[in-house]
Amino acid sequence: MDIQNLKLFRHLVGTLHFARTSQACYITPSALTRVIQRLEADLGEKLFVRDNRSVELTEAGMVFKKYADDVIQRWDQLHDELSSDDVLQGELSLYCSVTAAYGILPDIMEKFRKAHPNVLIHLETGDPAKAMLKLSGQDADIVIAALPDTLPKDLEFQPLSKTPLVFIAPLQYPDIVIRTHKGIDWEQTPIIIPDHGLSRDRIDQWFAKENFVPKIYSQVAGNEAIIVMVSLGCGIGLVPKMVYEKSPFFNQVKVLDETPELPPFIVGICTRKKNFVNPKVKALWSIANEK
Repeated sequence: MDIQNLKLFRHLVGTLHFARTSQACYITPSALTRVIQRLEADLGEKLFVRDNRSVELTEAGMVFKKYADDVIQRWDQLHDELSSDDVLQGELSLYCSVTAAYGILPDIMEKFRKAHPNVLIHLETGDPAKAMLKLSGQDADIVIAALPDTLPKDLEFQPLSKTPLVFIAPLQYPDIVIRTHKGIDWEQTPIIIPDHGLSRDRIDQWFAKENFVPKIYSQVAGNEAIIVMVSLGCGIGLVPKMVYEKSPFFNQVKVLDETPELPPFIVGICTRKKNFVNPKVKALWSIANEK
């Protein structure tokens, strides 16, 4: 099977969206559809279930994904072995949040690009809570993420920075914060929380400890979305301070002082231990270690 077709398939597995994959891979949606149809014809199995609203991977697709992962990894290893020792080539896939993309990644990537200009970087940004899933699904070689409370044994993590978690409130809607003589009324003040991830775990643990039943206005994906909703006066929110400081809505929200101090985020790069056989991963890891 053509290696490029396998890469298109793997990208589609990551997006489950034909238009996004076709745009990212510079191929028309109709051509992408033909590639998937040819793969399905060769296998005699449906790889995706597709309707007007969604795309889902079939059981056969999940099995074929493992095959595609293995072939693509072996192909990259072959390129590395055939290239000279001091010239790295091929692709390196990274996943991180938008904030990490312009707050942490530039210093590392500038050094990496100077040292290894022939390596093609594939960068995907999105919800940081999905970073570990990207690694486990082999959708990224390296991710930038917060250190989870329990790091899976098959992953390696290298700290880069630390950022506290802060509660933020809108500047233009001060009445959104309900107060009593004891301080913030956490059961009456509307709050916007992450729908999953480490921030959600942190705040759930604190509410359980204090025996509060929060007034949840909304559960959203992504810290940037929380900041936007807070700026609109929908409620208060909990975000990493690093994200708050880099946000374009920085001047529309403020950090609340009279709030609990939750465990901070330790932000770093993370990869599967098996990925260290890839010299491109080892090279980026080494450069990040110099930071």
